[in-house]
Amino acid sequence: MADELTPETPESDEEPIKQRKNGLYPGVSDELAENMKSGWADTELRDLRPIAQAEHTAARRAALSARFPGERLVVPAGNLKTRANDTEYGFRAATEYAYLTGNQTEDGVLVLEPRKDGEGHDATLYLLPRSDRENGEFWLSGQGELWVGRRHSLTEAATLYGIPTHDVRELPARLAEATGPVRVVRGYDAGVEKALTDKVTAERDEELRVFLSEARLVKDDFEIAELEKACASTARGFEDVVKVLDKAEATSERYIEGTFFLRARVEGNDVGYGSICAAGPHACTLHWVRNDGPVRPGDLLLLDAGVETNELYTADVTRTLPISGTFTDLQRKIYDAVYEAQEAGIAAVKPGAAFRDFHDAAQRVLAEKLVEWGLLEGPVERVLELGLQRRWTLHGTGHMLGMDVHDCAAARTEAYVGGTLEPGMCLTVEPGLYFQADDLTVPEEYRGIGVRIEDDILVTEDGNRNLSEALPRRSDEVEAWMAGLRG
Repeated sequence: MADELTPETPESDEEPIKQRKNGLYPGVSDELAENMKSGWADTELRDLRPIAQAEHTAARRAALSARFPGERLVVPAGNLKTRANDTEYGFRAATEYAYLTGNQTEDGVLVLEPRKDGEGHDATLYLLPRSDRENGEFWLSGQGELWVGRRHSLTEAATLYGIPTHDVRELPARLAEATGPVRVVRGYDAGVEKALTDKVTAERDEELRVFLSEARLVKDDFEIAELEKACASTARGFEDVVKVLDKAEATSERYIEGTFFLRARVEGNDVGYGSICAAGPHACTLHWVRNDGPVRPGDLLLLDAGVETNELYTADVTRTLPISGTFTDLQRKIYDAVYEAQEAGIAAVKPGAAFRDFHDAAQRVLAEKLVEWGLLEGPVERVLELGLQRRWTLHGTGHMLGMDVHDCAAARTEAYVGGTLEPGMCLTVEPGLYFQADDLTVPEEYRGIGVRIEDDILVTEDGNRNLSEALPRRSDEVEAWMAGLRG
């Protein structure tokens, strides 16, 4: 990895290299600095068209404007975060910002200024302009164009996103001078928040965050298409994994993680969350992302992974696969119980249903199985009333899905988990059974078996549609699918 320029050391004291006096970048000669200012072609992009979702982001901003009339609204993208010393984590724009703009660059800020006539807002996108060639920033700064790549000019960005643009370096002073009510989405840009000190309150800012979370509950056509794309890529990623399970057996769960990651980076932006590549008893750890364990024949592999598209919409799919290609009798019994629970849950997803209905339907099936197997004493109604099945089911049966894997998390209870399903909502249905390796309340042969099956379900006008149905779910279909892929 290249290091940034450092001052040169003269070979002798007789002819020292001329250094810039009081310059922005000491250690660079005046001659070199002057040379680097000129001789560059004009690379302004003049044939640009608005991004595909520009109409949708405009509609989202209009809804936001209507909800908070007469108030200045500030939505930051966020800043780079240091990984170690002088290297940064890959940047991922704040969901609220990307949802309203379609832009994904660091340090960006969307500001909605209330119009003086009280009719709506004027949106401005504050961004870093292209690297300055006059002062040398483009080749001497670690974030300059020759180090990290070209940024869009402000003119280009205005065309792409359909929003007037200004230099974000001017924004703190403008915000500090602002009068009237202001709200900001907190937690992404400390500089923006500092400029608004004494102008905002936590309670009012939380209302903005909640609104933007609830606005994403129902997806528009663009978002649904992105989720379909994410699920299609995710299915191909699962196929990739099955094809190399023999190599994973010779290495570790990380071979599985790397294989899926390759698909995510080739067809999308990234994985939507840390991939869970849990073999054997690791499947009983709900968010196992260390992925450093062995992959053994005869065990199950619980793979929970999702591709995030270039527009930041993620799939969230889980399959539990027999590493050898065939379930044992006990593995099949447990798997089929989870499959039956998922079928009941999916059937309960429809417009007008309570959000909790699919969870209740799946939990009932699992409770019945646990009573049937003698692991719990019935009747089933008693088990459900006391929640006794949760020793082995552990988690809720699903969540909203979108730009965040656990989307709409700031929504009010009455709008989300206590609400009603509507067409356009997308959620996961993911029941599971987990028998911990040290659980002495179950027969020894159960211990260390974990099974989860998860699909991404779109609520439609007449029911639902499984966006991840390309991946088989029934145990015999899973075995046949694996056999076909492994030859």
